[in-house]
Amino acid sequence: LLDLSRVSFHTRPYDRLEPYDGKLSRTVLRGGAGSNASLLPDIKNEADILKFVDALISNTKGEGKEGDPFWTKSETLLYCALIAYIIFEGPAEDRNMNTLVDMISGMEVKEDDEDFMNAVDYMFAGLEKRKPDCFAVKQYKKYKLASGKTAKSILISCGARLAPFDIPQLREVMAYDELELDRIGDRKTAVFFIISDTTQTYNFLVALAFSQMFNLLCERADNVHGGRLPHHVRVLWDEAANTGQVPQLEKIVAVIRSREISLTLFYQQLAQCKAIYDKHAETILGNMDSVIFLGGREASTIKEISENWLGKATISMQTDSRSRGQSESYSQNNQRLGRELMTPSELATMPGDKCILQLRGLPPFYSPKYDLKKHPNYRYTAEADKKKNAFDLDRLINRRRRPGPDELCEVYAVAVPDDGLTSEDEDILNYDDIDDPDAFA
Repeated sequence: LLDLSRVSFHTRPYDRLEPYDGKLSRTVLRGGAGSNASLLPDIKNEADILKFVDALISNTKGEGKEGDPFWTKSETLLYCALIAYIIFEGPAEDRNMNTLVDMISGMEVKEDDEDFMNAVDYMFAGLEKRKPDCFAVKQYKKYKLASGKTAKSILISCGARLAPFDIPQLREVMAYDELELDRIGDRKTAVFFIISDTTQTYNFLVALAFSQMFNLLCERADNVHGGRLPHHVRVLWDEAANTGQVPQLEKIVAVIRSREISLTLFYQQLAQCKAIYDKHAETILGNMDSVIFLGGREASTIKEISENWLGKATISMQTDSRSRGQSESYSQNNQRLGRELMTPSELATMPGDKCILQLRGLPPFYSPKYDLKKHPNYRYTAEADKKKNAFDLDRLINRRRRPGPDELCEVYAVAVPDDGLTSEDEDILNYDDIDDPDAFA
């Protein structure tokens, strides 16, 4: 349970301290669902890096239209290079967004000295000695084509985009991962993303998580389960207009149904979907098998429903004409006309207890809304009995954090036998790209 309104995690209890069974004898702390970092561990190859960076930039661009695309493309080069280094070269405990932010913060640039090298430059210089053709090196060399002044502007743009990751509570959330998004379809699972409805600081995290979840579930369905997940995954995306943009959602909604994944989008009006996905909004809505209208007054929404969803009905119109005078006459005319099944004014004034359901291949249904208080399980909800059924999130939270300076802790001694390390092991453990970039030349 990821609560972004209060920035907290629902995790499983940690396992006890156990000795590591590998060649090196040391004591490790294992997380209940794995101690990998948040979001970035789901990246397995270079294509995943590009997808992640695309989702990150799409959801942190702010309001309005972005300016010169040069800066966005330059940021993309740097993000791809750094994330590739973190994922493929860094230790498991550093594969998180915090490491990316710290690396960018440590990239000092001097405009008057083009040959100046910061710590990250030395890291990539060492990596180039060992793996000159790797993805990270190629992306970083393209970024380094920029002059000192341009590079400083790129770093400022990166710092501004990643500013929310400097918040201590958010760094705690991003430090590790226990969501296991790729395993949702393997067993019965419920995952809740709870965001604040008054601030948008953390909304982009939901879009990043959704983007990775769809990709991971599709890949797992294809590679592990023969094309279909064992358990159907239903995504109920409430407040879809306030939780960021998933890149290529128009393509995702067209292919996920074959993998046992369904998506339900909730919008206050259709204009919200069009504002986020622009010309792709019609493709997204066209891939929805059912549409339900619960009521509203937004002009473009009710016009779209009246003209394109409901269509017209055939009506009979009878007109009578009678004239009086010296010779009285009478005439009657019958006509068949087309009329909107419901006009925009009728939709705008639709009773609150009614809804319209449109199923693919069937005429629309004008139906009463179901009264949830009549459901047999209503008595188990907090609305029915707040004292007995209210959900206490704090009771389930088990945060992984560093102890405070005045907090009493139990200390464990780590002993490494004299014969536990070979000379080769010591060289690897003591190696640092920053200290000696030529060590493995």
